[in-house]
Amino acid sequence: MLALRPVFFILGMLLIHFGTAMAFPAIADLAVGNNEWQVFVASGAVTVFTGGLLLLANRGPVELGLRQVFILTTVCWVTVCLFGALPLMLSDLPLSFADAFFESMSGLTTTGSTVLVGLDSLPPGILLWRALLQWLGGVGIIVMGIAILPFLRVGGMQLFRAESSDRSEKPLPRLRQVASAIAATYVLLTGACALLYGVAGMSAFDALTHSMTTVSTGGYSTYDSSIGHFNSPAIDWIAVVFMLAGSIPFVLYVRMVHSEPMAILRNSQVRALLYFLASLIVGMTFWVHAAQGISMADALRLVTFNVVSIVTTTGYATTDYSLWGSMAVVIFLTITVVGGCTGSTAGGIKIMRFEIMILTARAQVKRLIHPHQVAVFSYNDAPVTADVQISVAVFSTLFFVSIAAGTIALNALGLDFITSLSATATAVANVGPGLGDMVGPAGNFAGLPDAAKWLLAIGMLFGRLELFTVMILFHPAFWRV
Repeated sequence: MLALRPVFFILGMLLIHFGTAMAFPAIADLAVGNNEWQVFVASGAVTVFTGGLLLLANRGPVELGLRQVFILTTVCWVTVCLFGALPLMLSDLPLSFADAFFESMSGLTTTGSTVLVGLDSLPPGILLWRALLQWLGGVGIIVMGIAILPFLRVGGMQLFRAESSDRSEKPLPRLRQVASAIAATYVLLTGACALLYGVAGMSAFDALTHSMTTVSTGGYSTYDSSIGHFNSPAIDWIAVVFMLAGSIPFVLYVRMVHSEPMAILRNSQVRALLYFLASLIVGMTFWVHAAQGISMADALRLVTFNVVSIVTTTGYATTDYSLWGSMAVVIFLTITVVGGCTGSTAGGIKIMRFEIMILTARAQVKRLIHPHQVAVFSYNDAPVTADVQISVAVFSTLFFVSIAAGTIALNALGLDFITSLSATATAVANVGPGLGDMVGPAGNFAGLPDAAKWLLAIGMLFGRLELFTVMILFHPAFWRV
């Protein structure tokens, strides 16, 4: 049989740390005299106790094979989401189990879709817990993208190994040092974002919670109207900077500090992301200015914020951009699936895969013109082999097939086409808001039937774990010894 003891041992360690984090929202509620601090203490105790049992029952040398890593990745995300839902279920909020799990999954996968209404009046513990879910999920996503997914070779992620995991290319000699440096970078970016938010006019609590959900490109807010609540150009531009910072490969920050000051600008992914955003923002700004009669300065700010928010899969909103017309709806639906860079907190297909698909298409055209020519190309100085090209093509195909399947399933539950399509796309791409009155930037996922929430939660998990990591567990051959 497949040895699962190392999987449960690591899961136990993770649950202990996760349960300990519930002390922070408990303190926040206790500080304002809210009795729901007891909910976080009880939930934390259950989580730590469960983790301790798993740890003690599975002690011993930890040696993980390929199949154990696949299992560990999926089991950890699902289990942590279940325990993350505990405080939400036990609180005074009128949430079903489906609601609580949806909110927890959306938080930890940094999707940002929410079923909660009346955020402006919720106790600080719940608001802080939602921000913590996204902040902790962001750290987990970075570690997974740098240390696990390149090893699993899913969706062309083996290309990123040259930037993060290969011993010959690591910015620091040991993976533990890399992880520590990345964690320090993550904390420093969050702190800098919080400081600037505070200077721009946010309260200390709002600055803290929004900085955690900005750097993690998660998008949870403490207000129903999201960042638009503050109606502040300064806050909007600060958010743009740190949403972009969260969508850049974090290993590049380490390289920039330790050996390559220009590492970020030399990276093909980063340059492609910036070129894409700049082109889209300039074009949409002129169109919104002309079509909607908005001043050029306001059009630039609104377009920049909302385009960056969607492309980086953060999901903040400052306006209901679906009211800009059918062209805007098509554009925002299209960029929902783009995503940020590999090795960042962003979701989506990722810029790297789009670049590989373009390079592959060019190579194919050359083969048609010169059938006997050997077309060899590289990406970020790493050769793009045939298996990488196939992996990227299959991943991209499955990505859109998953969206199509989810759209059909939601439509069968009685939802209209735009709601079904945009809700599925935003779940699989881990973006947050969809389109339409119900799940759009001015809407909420609370009105969806429970079956739809479960389907979307599964979509979030599949999207965050790069599809293959979960799908392989359903193949009978995986479980054969």
